[in-house]
Amino acid sequence: MLAAIAGITSVALDAFGAHGLKPYLDMNQLSLWEKAVHYQIYHTLAAWVCSIYLKREYSGWVYSAAICFFIGIVCFSGSLYLLATRHLTGIPGVVLGPVTPIGGFFFIAGWVLVLVNAWKNYTSDTTV
Repeated sequence: MLAAIAGITSVALDAFGAHGLKPYLDMNQLSLWEKAVHYQIYHTLAAWVCSIYLKREYSGWVYSAAICFFIGIVCFSGSLYLLATRHLTGIPGVVLGPVTPIGGFFFIAGWVLVLVNAWKNYTSDTTV
């Protein structure tokens, strides 16, 4: 359900940025908005694949990866959405700036957890 909600909001936010906000954003701000959408949809798909995997076989590594992807979406993409529109919202960039790398950390952590799970499966399959 979270992946579906994240997917729906990524498409809606993309359309909102392209049509509703375009007149109010300069090229740099629009680029930030688009980057937020891209990272949101990529990690929504990653979380969705995790959910498919978990239906087949439970793994704490994969479950944790999906959680990291969602935290990353909120922190990374969310902060970029707010940074792109800070002149409209009045939220100071100094407050949001540090949140973006925290989100990036969670994206990386999610992929590391996927790698650990894959490695554990690989090594258990190749052990005699």
